[in-house]
Amino acid sequence: MKIAESKLTAQAQISVPAEVRRKLGLAPGSVLEWIEEGGAVLVRRARKYTFDDIHKALFPNGPPKYVENPRNEGVAKYVRERYGRRRARD
Repeated sequence: MKIAESKLTAQAQISVPAEVRRKLGLAPGSVLEWIEEGGAVLVRRARKYTFDDIHKALFPNGPPKYVENPRNEGVAKYVRERYGRRRARD
C-alpha cells in the first residue's frame, strides 16, 4: 500500500512526508533505519534503548558488587612515597 512519495534532491536528500512523520512519530533529530528485506527496502524509525534497558540486559541479577582490590593500597602508597612532597627538615 502506497502512503506517500518523496523526491530525491541533487544532494541525495529526501523529505519525509508529513503523513509518514505522523505515523512513525518522527520529530527533528529522529533516526531512520533503512532495511533490505526480500528485494525491497524498508524505512522505519530506529529502535531506541534506554540506559536502563541496556543495564538490565547486562546485569539481569542487579548491579555488580564492588570488590576492593588489595593491590590498590600498595599502588597508592608507592605513588605517595615516590611523588609526594618531601617534608622540610628542621
